[in-house]
Amino acid sequence: MNILVLCTGNSARSILLESIFNRDSNGRFTAYSAGSTPSGKVHPQSLKLLAEKGYPIDGLSSQSWDDFAGPDAPQMDIVITVCDSAAAETCPLWPRTGNNPPVQAHWGIPDPAAAAEPDWTEAFETAYKALSAKAAALMALTIEDMDRADLQTALNKIADV
Repeated sequence: MNILVLCTGNSARSILLESIFNRDSNGRFTAYSAGSTPSGKVHPQSLKLLAEKGYPIDGLSSQSWDDFAGPDAPQMDIVITVCDSAAAETCPLWPRTGNNPPVQAHWGIPDPAAAAEPDWTEAFETAYKALSAKAAALMALTIEDMDRADLQTALNKIADV
């Protein structure tokens, strides 16, 4: 299954969740990340944290969601937004188009990149732990046997994990 993780800047939270799914799902999921207004670079603390935890960081990039909207883009099964609506961030909305649009969920996480530099380590670790818990909850499910409605319900419940 293909998962697209969306945020605005695509430098921190979405990069973390993309990496978690790609390594920890043992091939069950292929994750991508993008932003509605990408920063153009992955936050250095994202790269540092991922490297320290043994995640591959080569090839990670901040890219536009436009890269996933064209006819040659991979078909997404799930789209997850990770912006923090509680902080009044504007979350990107993935258009529900085509015959088989992806199931969508919102897993809001405070932006660790918004923390002051002395607080980055703690802020990024907090975001990583929250995203890891949500990813683990999804990976524990047998979603291949779920219909769209059951998958949507499961994704919505994971938002509260």
